[in-house]
Amino acid sequence: MNFETFIKSVSKIKNLNLPGESSQFKMSPPFREHLIEENREKMKYAKKAGVMALFYPDRYIETHLILILRKTYKGVHSAQVGFPGGKYEDQDPHLEYTALRETEEEVGVPMHTVEVLKPMTPLYIPPSNFTVAPFVGITHQTPNFIKQDEEVEDLIEVKITDFLSDANAIATTVMTSYNLELEVPAFKLNGHVVWGATAMMLSELKDLLKMTL
Repeated sequence: MNFETFIKSVSKIKNLNLPGESSQFKMSPPFREHLIEENREKMKYAKKAGVMALFYPDRYIETHLILILRKTYKGVHSAQVGFPGGKYEDQDPHLEYTALRETEEEVGVPMHTVEVLKPMTPLYIPPSNFTVAPFVGITHQTPNFIKQDEEVEDLIEVKITDFLSDANAIATTVMTSYNLELEVPAFKLNGHVVWGATAMMLSELKDLLKMTL
């Protein structure tokens, strides 16, 4: 999809109601409701994070979404696909700033070049006890991505047409952080399987975009 066409349409999302949890739950692992109930008290004191769903034009002026493959490490999100973003710091004025700051740190897109269009529905992640605030943003320039080697294994540049295609919504078997092997809904994007919290946020993003495109 041509980026200029995308820009004209996506600007309408500012005035739309969010699809919300019903959209997120389309891609929810089957055990999520149980985990939410089990962690109800912990949720009150959850750490906060901000992430950015950033759209941009490639050199052919085609619209893409940037995702990242996280490094392998001793943690619940090791080697998983996610949005650029990270933990809220005390000096951050708000979570939108967190998402912008972390996006610049992780993929090298300067904060001042990103226009934030809309916040999406926050999502609680039980394994890490984080509540994540996702934002939709655009940059009108073709980014010169610079990945943060300490945090990011690879950059995943997804064509918006691939993201919006229902053919890329799949079911897959994964080993969860609770040492359970389960079948879960997922997206297959650029050869990567995306499930869990990121897939849930992508589901809302996809439904939101389909209201305008």
